[in-house]
Amino acid sequence: MEFRVESNMSKSQAFLLLLKMAASAAISYYTLKWLMDQVDPTRKQKVEAKKKANQIMKKLGITGVRLNEYELTIAAHLVDPGSMTVSWTDIAGLEDTISELQETVIVPFQKHSMFEGSQLLQPPKGVLLYGPPGCGKTMIAKATAKEAGCRFINLQPSVLTDKWYGESQRLASAVFHLATKIQPAIIFIDEIDSFLRQRQSQDHEATAMMKAEFMSLWDGLATNPRCKVMVMGATNRPQDVDQAILRRMPSRFWINVPNEKQRESILKLILANEVVSEDVNLRKIAEQTDACSGSDLREVCRNASVYRVRDLMKEEKAKEDKQQEQQDQQQTDQQVQDEAGATGGALEGAVGGATEKPEESQTENGQPALRPITMADLQLAVNKLKDTKNTASDHTRNMYS
Repeated sequence: MEFRVESNMSKSQAFLLLLKMAASAAISYYTLKWLMDQVDPTRKQKVEAKKKANQIMKKLGITGVRLNEYELTIAAHLVDPGSMTVSWTDIAGLEDTISELQETVIVPFQKHSMFEGSQLLQPPKGVLLYGPPGCGKTMIAKATAKEAGCRFINLQPSVLTDKWYGESQRLASAVFHLATKIQPAIIFIDEIDSFLRQRQSQDHEATAMMKAEFMSLWDGLATNPRCKVMVMGATNRPQDVDQAILRRMPSRFWINVPNEKQRESILKLILANEVVSEDVNLRKIAEQTDACSGSDLREVCRNASVYRVRDLMKEEKAKEDKQQEQQDQQQTDQQVQDEAGATGGALEGAVGGATEKPEESQTENGQPALRPITMADLQLAVNKLKDTKNTASDHTRNMYS
């Protein structure tokens, strides 16, 4: 009998001991996790990214999709195609490229069921836009996503970098898992040469593993013909992109500097909503802006528009100075009148009353209206751009001479 009691007591003690050990392990785990979160410098950014991701997913109407913490981090960079302000009408001079993109990318995305039986008519899993900077590569990517009705993941290389070993691979995996869950989707990588550049033996192990994980998952898209996910990259240095990456991007589009006819179309588009004088000759401006990109042409138009603001400010400053002189003159005349009145004399010909102000052209809100953009404004802007480019070229030549 005594032996049975001692046996029961030992079982109770063992159970209590196990319970204490489990409680101690749980407390230690959560304490260690809390400490790790506190020392993690990216903890605040991760929390904000998760909140932003939930808001974007709700705005896009994506429900019933469960995402882990890595996928939520990537989801913070989702862009609603409906909220994009860029469309084909905002791009001028690239009609041939747009037409080819519509045939190659947009139609297979929009009419996927029609081409489901053919593997050759499926949208490409990789598209590369390459060419000089400032020629509209990013605008084309956004317009493609908008016209195709795809979710747009604006992937930045910094998102995939993490100080903890193995986290970069998990984030790279989350990119494709998220895109697959919310398809149709386009994964856009701007300046892809900085992220997926040619691999070398001296590359860091973590970077090499992340690239390998990215390419392995990218190949998985090609094996699933029903998957409507595409990777689109943009670069002005295609020679620096890894050959294995270029193989995964069979559709490549050369976005070159616009020619004279294209420059005229771009100038018309940029100035479409501006007040332009009748003396403006856009063909002549297009002739004078040889080798200029679309970004350069926009800067020319912006500077030309700023010149009229500068003139308006000068006119307002001159009017303020004139009004101040009139007020000073009136105060002087008033003092003379007061002195004459105090001595009993009368001042003849004293200036009195307010002077009439010339009528000014004003907008509906009462502000002075800007004058139209003139040919002289555009000419000054073109000369300024040329001077800037020549100065930059001379500086670069002196650096490497």
